[in-house]
Amino acid sequence: MAEDKLATYRRKRDLKRSGEPSGGEPGDQPRFVVQRHDASSLHYDFRLEVDGVLKSWAVPKGPSLDPREKRLATPTEDHPLDYADFEGEIPEGYGAGTVIVWDTGTYRNDTERDGEPVPMADGLDAGHVKVRLHGTKLRGDFALTRSRIRGREQWLLVKVDDDGADRRRNPVSTQPESVLSGRTNDELR
Repeated sequence: MAEDKLATYRRKRDLKRSGEPSGGEPGDQPRFVVQRHDASSLHYDFRLEVDGVLKSWAVPKGPSLDPREKRLATPTEDHPLDYADFEGEIPEGYGAGTVIVWDTGTYRNDTERDGEPVPMADGLDAGHVKVRLHGTKLRGDFALTRSRIRGREQWLLVKVDDDGADRRRNPVSTQPESVLSGRTNDELR
């Protein structure tokens, strides 16, 4: 089933040339990753492990720890699970630029409807999920909610006002380095 979900990903890339991952196995707990992708424009790719793939959104301004800030999150194609550890330079073509793992960790699905837990895939289909991130830079609950902006499907990523919220700290600007390698996008070039 995950193979079918990755058809668009594989069709858009020459994996032999780009060196990007193509598979991976699920772990004991679902993972999340936020990759800092310096391509034609700098953005952050927010990814959640769901049903054997990484569900993905491009977040132009990156995640915020301030619950008052709503971040636009544009859905992109599903990515393979081993993309969660990918850092490198993607050559000219789709997504050309450098990618680092800005943050990663596990997450817990906190999505509920009428007090009952909702599976991640069902929550995404319905257009709303809440996840508790256990990362290095991002901790606590975040909500992803689907909306229509200019007739296109868009999502909003918002930090829930909990113990991980911080209206003063902005790790997007103060912590640009990878949590895996300690390098920045510029240092990867």
